Amino acid sequence: MWKTPQTYGRRYSGQMRLKLYFSAIKENAMSGTNPTPPITLRKPSHGGGSIMLWGCFSSAGTVKLVRIEGMMDVSKYREILEGNLFRSSRDLKLGRRFTFQQDNDPKHTAKATLEWFKGENLNVLEWPSQSPDLNPIENLWYDLKIAVHQRNSSNFKELEQFCLGEWAKIPVARCAKLIETYPKRLAAVIAEKGVFGGGVLALGGE
Repeated sequence: MWKTPQTYGRRYSGQMRLKLYFSAIKENAMSGTNPTPPITLRKPSHGGGSIMLWGCFSSAGTVKLVRIEGMMDVSKYREILEGNLFRSSRDLKLGRRFTFQQDNDPKHTAKATLEWFKGENLNVLEWPSQSPDLNPIENLWYDLKIAVHQRNSSNFKELEQFCLGEWAKIPVARCAKLIETYPKRLAAVIAEKGVFGGGVLALGGE
């Protein structure tokens, strides 16, 4: 089904925690297929910390990031979806005719969350348990971390502003390429992983 035009009507969502200070990024870290050299960052005087972000994208590009304030629980997740999901879809010109992807985080699969999806008549991609993490938004999170860490933010407000700015600058072509190459990555996972422990092929992915 990934080869059909429906692929381009998909929405990929996820959360990321981005630290104010990382000592380094491993030399063998990968973004897609491109190796990234190590990056050393200065430590803020107040000791560092992190912020959590929610974002989504489609082959049409990214939309505004949302900073998650407070504890991320089922109630907070629904609040984020209610306030941002369909607005983001309009910005991407998808309307409501799209398939939404998330992983099997307990907040995502909670009864209250599933009831909300059902109430909104939203098509959610089934994600089998024990699936490899193939959500393509992970590639964009990595791109964002590299770009933001190079700017050496000194406080949380600055870190948030850098995140919003760099996320908005991610090219549409980058988003579209992640979707276009997805079938090849699925095939690679099948070739490498094949069958998981219980004999069930688990593909829940990008």
